[in-house]
Amino acid sequence: MSTLSKFDYILAKHEDSGGMPLTTHLRCVADASVVLARHLGLDEELAQKGAILHDIGKVSPLFQCTLKNGFIQQPGFVFRHEIASLLFISLFPIEERGFLIDMIVAHHKSVSKDIGGKGILDLDDNMDCFGRHSTEFAEWCPIALDILAKFGIKTHPLSIEEASDNYDFVIDYCCGKKLNYSRWKGLLMAADHYASALEDKTEDSLGKLFINPNLNFYNRIHPLYPLSLISTNDKRMHTLVTAPTGAGKTDFLLRRCKGRVFYTLPYQASINAMYDRIKNDLRDTDAQVYLLHASSELKVRDKGIEERILQHHIGASVKILTPHQMASIVFGIKGYESMLLDLEGCDVILDEIHTYSSETQAIVLKIIEILKSIGCRIHIGTATMPSILYEKILTLLGGSSDVYEVSLPESILNSFNRHIIYKVLDIDSCKDVLDNAVRNGQKVLIVCNQVGRSQTLFESLTSFYPDTCRMLIHSRFKRSDRTQLEQLLKDEYNTSNGACIVVSTQVVEVSLDISFDVMITECAPIDAMIQRFGRINRKRTKETIGKYKSIYVVQPPKDETDALPYNIDILQKSYDVLPDNGLLQESMLQTMIDAVYPDTKFMNLDYSGVVFVDGKWTIKELCHHAKSALLEVLDINSAVCIQESDQEEYLHTPANRMMLEIPVSYRSIAYRKLKQINVGSRPFIIPDRAYDEEKGLLIENARPELFTQYEFL
Repeated sequence: MSTLSKFDYILAKHEDSGGMPLTTHLRCVADASVVLARHLGLDEELAQKGAILHDIGKVSPLFQCTLKNGFIQQPGFVFRHEIASLLFISLFPIEERGFLIDMIVAHHKSVSKDIGGKGILDLDDNMDCFGRHSTEFAEWCPIALDILAKFGIKTHPLSIEEASDNYDFVIDYCCGKKLNYSRWKGLLMAADHYASALEDKTEDSLGKLFINPNLNFYNRIHPLYPLSLISTNDKRMHTLVTAPTGAGKTDFLLRRCKGRVFYTLPYQASINAMYDRIKNDLRDTDAQVYLLHASSELKVRDKGIEERILQHHIGASVKILTPHQMASIVFGIKGYESMLLDLEGCDVILDEIHTYSSETQAIVLKIIEILKSIGCRIHIGTATMPSILYEKILTLLGGSSDVYEVSLPESILNSFNRHIIYKVLDIDSCKDVLDNAVRNGQKVLIVCNQVGRSQTLFESLTSFYPDTCRMLIHSRFKRSDRTQLEQLLKDEYNTSNGACIVVSTQVVEVSLDISFDVMITECAPIDAMIQRFGRINRKRTKETIGKYKSIYVVQPPKDETDALPYNIDILQKSYDVLPDNGLLQESMLQTMIDAVYPDTKFMNLDYSGVVFVDGKWTIKELCHHAKSALLEVLDINSAVCIQESDQEEYLHTPANRMMLEIPVSYRSIAYRKLKQINVGSRPFIIPDRAYDEEKGLLIENARPELFTQYEFL
């Protein structure tokens, strides 16, 4: 490939990012495509050809000028390099052209109904698309042909008439696409994304992909963990296991896995904890354990740039994520084809899915339907869930003939009784409880359902207990601060001998490995409360069996707004089924949950955003939907904001951007008339007064009139 160096002046990336030569990028994408094709059962030679062709249109001077410092984009100017690449499609046999078009034409934009109107069919309807993309073709075509030839592609001189015929062929092909998803598009997007991130490290890193993890570590047996005593050697494809916190669900689910693993949990804190756990468990194997969520780069920040980059890419041995990262396959969001390829035939663990909102539960059910259609082995674990949800999942998975169902007998369940429940009027009525706990050096966990209430409570406790270790943790901290808080909570507050008070929201409910002495919690849906209770008296030893610790549950509010994010009727029913000044019996939890959810209504996703209905794809190949389709359904942390004083660092130091971001729901921030910058994650700018290191985002201060002079300079 040394003869390619003469083309180094033709760039694939902007000068500001190092100006990678186009030939280097094509080689890296080709290397990645071959490896991906090999593991996905696709034609390796064809994958290599598509990768070499996919960006050859970047040779055009109309594209090269956009990579130069000082280039100013003219209004209305459009040049899609992938369209220019396809002007060369006649260099390849007719039987290969459809696959190559699939790889190339939509690897950046949906072919039609693109959100910016720049898909090839959109442009063909609204401008002289061929004329634009063939500008100066006679001058740059020979250079492109020379590059292709150096990569081993058989070429011939290409006239403008042949290029025009090629363009028409591509348009006709795209117009004739059927309802489905394109594996070839997914392959190219995955390879391009991978190579663009790793650049010249691509070839060396490819050997780390598609390694089936050695999970023998989880074959351990211990009498205190009853699931460890139950065999996983069952030929049925899928798994449904119901057992209390501390029974060994995680080990059991992993023992059921045969290939690469996707492990989903509801919250950032829970997947961070699971990442640390599995990474440590498999440290002596060659398994590649990756973490996929917005702040995953922070979590692995000290482990090298290559590992941080790999977190987001295809081919992990074990990938830990939330269902929101998988929801692209339900809504057909950009890149969903690559996600489907990564998931095909893998083991997928869906842990604690009953803790989600009704909207997310409905999306998870749709995810299960899609995963089953692409040959995944699906393993679901729960502390308990409504029987109607259980039966719905069992039916989706094919019933008892296809699902290995595991639960524990009543005698074992009752050995997990750990909590005495007290019903209280409000948190203020627990002042004596708090005083006694602090005096006795106990660890207290207080859980609120809304971030604002947790902040107000934390502020008041600071004045009451100035000498006691305190922490507030919720979702609306800077990502770097949140990661530090989670680590501090797990490593110091959880293990220290002195008293501490932690105020939290729902983020502590699942898989955060902490064990406190006393809980005061606002009433939540019964299934969510059971998860919360699992943070108290969590450690199971011979000494703790039969020992009980106290949980104080505040009666539900009367106002629907105060009840958010929960349904007020569900809160009242959940409160009513709890014992008062009595033992919470594990063997009775299923009865309690079914009393609260006798006729759970699952949200009907019968609208145009969903792309898989009744076992069939309803989206055209080479098309994808805008991300907004997902944001409209889920009021999750779908936007970010940054402080005004962090704006310069965010603009000019890309490596630090994630550290500065504060996750927030789009609805809570989008209508406050705040400036939004169009780099990175497109953060909204908040006044410095809207963030506090101890309390996180102060949303009531996110107002334009509170900016300092800095913002207006």
